[in-house]
Amino acid sequence: MAAGDRTATGVKRRGRASVRLSPLSLQLLSEFRLSFGGEVLELPMAVQRVVVFLALQSRAVLRPYVAGSLWLETSDERAAANLRSALWRLNQVGHNIVDATSSALRLDGALEVDLRCYTVLAHRLLAGESDETDLDESPFCEDLLPDWYDDWLVIERERFHQLRLRTLELICERLTASGQFARALDIGLAAVAGEPLRESSHRALVKVHLAEGNLAEARRQFDLYRRLLHDQLGLDPSPQMVELLHQARPETVTLR
Repeated sequence: MAAGDRTATGVKRRGRASVRLSPLSLQLLSEFRLSFGGEVLELPMAVQRVVVFLALQSRAVLRPYVAGSLWLETSDERAAANLRSALWRLNQVGHNIVDATSSALRLDGALEVDLRCYTVLAHRLLAGESDETDLDESPFCEDLLPDWYDDWLVIERERFHQLRLRTLELICERLTASGQFARALDIGLAAVAGEPLRESSHRALVKVHLAEGNLAEARRQFDLYRRLLHDQLGLDPSPQMVELLHQARPETVTLR
């Protein structure tokens, strides 16, 4: 796949492809997008919620559990009817999205889900099972359906949020070590944007500046984080953060 190509989910690739998505793909990062061969398959919101709920499950789940989780404020009978209606509408799409039995539901195994693919990739990177740095980091700059407010989505969104920030920091540090400072800086800034009070992201940026020999920029990043942390939480940077600059140039670090 050439650099700059896009998959069926619209995710842009850089260099060699780390994740290959099938023609039938489900995008959950940034927005909901179900597509086949690049053509978007439009679904009503109620049907989208069923698809997303099943995409977050690692196994087949019972119909009453799905209905009760998605329609909390209705009776069991009405929730079951809503689920049947959503599944009927989903069947009209013309592609097998959900494997359904009389008692349980699960997402069809042929449907590729970007969240699942990039979660696997992130764990491989963090476990040291892959040393890739020439990959498209943009999926790790997006959260899981940030505009959705369903309670059942909150924990999974936070899980991927923390995973993607750790992954961005790792990629930033690897690029710094290989001398690719411009990309490392962009990725470090993306990590900081994802969680402005997260010290490890700021430390990754400071390391980029120090590796380039930009002591003033390193100090400026340190001061920015120190002020932000003090103003928001009344705290000071950790000893690890202070030591990072102290090792580079002891006289540059004073806590005021």
